[in-house]
Amino acid sequence: MREIHRRDPRREWIVRNRLHPEHLSVLAEQGGGAASEWLGPQGVIRKNPHAIGFIGPNGVKRIDRSGAQQGGQAAGGARQAAQDSRRQVTIEAPAFLVAVVPELSGGRLSGHDKDLLGLARRLADADAERPGAVLAVVFGEHKEEGFGEAGIDRLLHLDDGGYAGFAPEARLAALSAVERELAPRHWLLPDSPLGGADLGRRLALRLGERPATGVWQLEASESGWRCTARGAAESLDIQRPLPRVALALAECAEPVDETRHAAEPLSLAEAIPSALSRIEDLGQVAVDPAGVALAEAEFILSGGNGVKDWDGFHHAARVLGATEGASRVAVDDGFMDRHRQVGATGTWVTARVYMAVGISGAIQHLQGIQSCDKVVAINLDPGCDMVKRADLAVIGESAEILAALVAKVEQQRGGQRDAA
Repeated sequence: MREIHRRDPRREWIVRNRLHPEHLSVLAEQGGGAASEWLGPQGVIRKNPHAIGFIGPNGVKRIDRSGAQQGGQAAGGARQAAQDSRRQVTIEAPAFLVAVVPELSGGRLSGHDKDLLGLARRLADADAERPGAVLAVVFGEHKEEGFGEAGIDRLLHLDDGGYAGFAPEARLAALSAVERELAPRHWLLPDSPLGGADLGRRLALRLGERPATGVWQLEASESGWRCTARGAAESLDIQRPLPRVALALAECAEPVDETRHAAEPLSLAEAIPSALSRIEDLGQVAVDPAGVALAEAEFILSGGNGVKDWDGFHHAARVLGATEGASRVAVDDGFMDRHRQVGATGTWVTARVYMAVGISGAIQHLQGIQSCDKVVAINLDPGCDMVKRADLAVIGESAEILAALVAKVEQQRGGQRDAA
């Protein structure tokens, strides 16, 4: 008897609804483990153009750094399953090294750092017979635990207190010691104002190299690697052979997402000579979070229609040191200024932590926060789209939760002052 394919309308609806918490798991079940394909109701293989890694009609592979398609517990399980299924790669005797100096903003690899490591992997894996290894040089304390997943084969962690803060002379002395002992084939640093641009230019001058700055693309040719860099105030592309020192822009390459590397700890045989610093770091200048533009804010506390106590909301933002944001509904109702609106019709934000209070999660708002690293949702509705998008969701009355959070922070700060 011919096998009859019976439809499941609910599962088909979950497949079409990318914000449903079971979306990824149902796709994986129907597609035999491939979230980009599944069997349609007529027996035809359907493809999901929104899936990570999907190759479009123009041959462009889709990249998703936002995590917007992954929400709730299902997303966390899917991410963990994807990490566990990565192919383990160990390079015992590399033919050469590609050194990367990530910035580790906030103590963790940023999106720019991961793009840079993806670029380093292209250089290291170009020759399958004589593969190279990616060496990461990390300064100071950090909170990162996923160096291997980011594509790092060797990890040199320099945790001396002399590298804390703005210490370009000390860091340059350490990189010079790495150059003398390990002689990497290429040095890659992020071309950003957070320190990578300055350190990369200092390193190039020390090595007597003419660096390539503003690099955003690499191409392999018969004569070797060629890079494309932005010049003339980003109005002109300049092509040249890839030098030993390159400063790359964000999105210069795809982050590593299919392999897990050893991230083997490495140490230098020779002692790093101390550098007499001519610069004294007086610490960070205190900045009023209310004066920080939304597009540049690291921590945003955003309020929506569910906020009833706006005085408590503003007090929480001051205590937490967060920049205030709002949904379009809150702005239209007059509770927040127009320049505080977050979303596709307002400001696209890239905060490391985005706390959405009483925001249901309209599609325009979700588009505006797709580049945020961590999203925390406080809401009464456990089924709203913002809760599905969030990495952490707290279900309850927003005023009570914010008040409890403020009390906890003030109690901790009071204990620290007493201990001091």
